[in-house]
Amino acid sequence: MVVVSDRQKTQYREEGYFILEQALPNDAIKTLRLECQTFIDQMNAEMDRAGTDTIGINHRDRRYFIAQPSLQSVAIRSIYFSGLFAEICRATIGDQVYGYFEQYVVKAAERGMKFSWHQDSAFGEVAPHPPYVTCWCALDDMTEANGTVYLLPYSQTGRRDLVPHTREEGSNDLVGYTGDDPGQIVEVPAGSIAVFSSHVLHRSGVNTTDRMRRVYLAQYAPVVMRSNATGEPWGRNEPFIDAGRMVAKEPS
Repeated sequence: MVVVSDRQKTQYREEGYFILEQALPNDAIKTLRLECQTFIDQMNAEMDRAGTDTIGINHRDRRYFIAQPSLQSVAIRSIYFSGLFAEICRATIGDQVYGYFEQYVVKAAERGMKFSWHQDSAFGEVAPHPPYVTCWCALDDMTEANGTVYLLPYSQTGRRDLVPHTREEGSNDLVGYTGDDPGQIVEVPAGSIAVFSSHVLHRSGVNTTDRMRRVYLAQYAPVVMRSNATGEPWGRNEPFIDAGRMVAKEPS
């Protein structure tokens, strides 16, 4: 079991992130890779039915965001609600945790698009909330060439709050920063996890290699997320940890 060190906990509090190298077990990496292509095929079929090459921020053969795969895959669910992510959650957002959102983020070979500077808390129709934690799990070796993620630590932005975002024409990206700071590049081997707050600005580059660049993104919140419009619960809000104890139900 991976253990988050005191140094990493301090870095998360002060800078909003830390890196766990090669933290995912090999069987988890294999499972997530195998399941990934199935979901890409499903998205392409949905685009075929709609007669389009773009659905939301998904772009055929260029960039995919496959939401909540563990709702369809028992194998992925066992990873999403595993002891590894419980350890990360306790170290970052505390002893009350809800599964909020998870997705695949895939950049296709030689055509994979960039993703602009943004904060994860800017996405969704949610009311103001405390920052949640994002676990950016590398399913391939991550490099500048294949469009890895870049992070802007709190000390480089001078702020920890949610900043205004605007929608970028063409890509449909939400953009929260347009400055010149390139950020901290995350170049790590497959199985590594970049752990960062939903208030940390981050971006990713273009995949210029001849292979896909695949990421599994797991996100967890310290509170029930609520609709900005109605105040009612919004999103998944599946109990994961209660008073420090894992409570996620086994898949039926």
